Amino acid sequence: MKRTGGTLLQAVADRIVGRYLADAGATGILIVESEFDPLKLAGVDIVCTRAGRSTRIKVQPDPYFGTDPDKCEDRTLTFYRKPVGAYALETIAHHVTREPGWVFSSTADDAYYYFIAVSQPQDEVAALMDEPDELFFSELAVDRDELHILPIAALRGWFELNNERYTSRPVVRGDHSGWCRIVPIGDIDAAIPGITVERRVFERLSPH
Repeated sequence: MKRTGGTLLQAVADRIVGRYLADAGATGILIVESEFDPLKLAGVDIVCTRAGRSTRIKVQPDPYFGTDPDKCEDRTLTFYRKPVGAYALETIAHHVTREPGWVFSSTADDAYYYFIAVSQPQDEVAALMDEPDELFFSELAVDRDELHILPIAALRGWFELNNERYTSRPVVRGDHSGWCRIVPIGDIDAAIPGITVERRVFERLSPH
């Protein structure tokens, strides 16, 4: 089945983060693709070994990072939206089953929250996902990106006490919808130690 929307952006982000991890020296990188995989169901998108330790990662892509006004208004550019300066933290994963979102249920060690603005229509992005790394990483039009690495245990502990302070909004997840709380980046940066921010990630990646 052809990937579109959030499902496609998730696959793109997983592939980029996987390459970022490889370039950073991680080994045994496993990108969890099937929605029915027990790891995916447990809120884990990538498993790898870093510094001799097995690490589980939740990748959360966010296209609200574009700065070109014309591109932000172009409805054909699905993954290019005006920045809001906030994290969208999933609280409810499915509007029917009401299963908790990843911020409450993920078994990952870290959340890799990936802001990424892609200035290509999603059909072009989908076509590139079928190409080898050399072509994917040379042709994907990432105008701007930034990777925030957050320790999930600390994030969850703070969020459980503070989530009601923030606006809730629905988000489309493939064939269903979920709910997120919109939390200003500064609020989390001030509350949680140990956050790492990597800027201009995509342009520094090797294609092989």
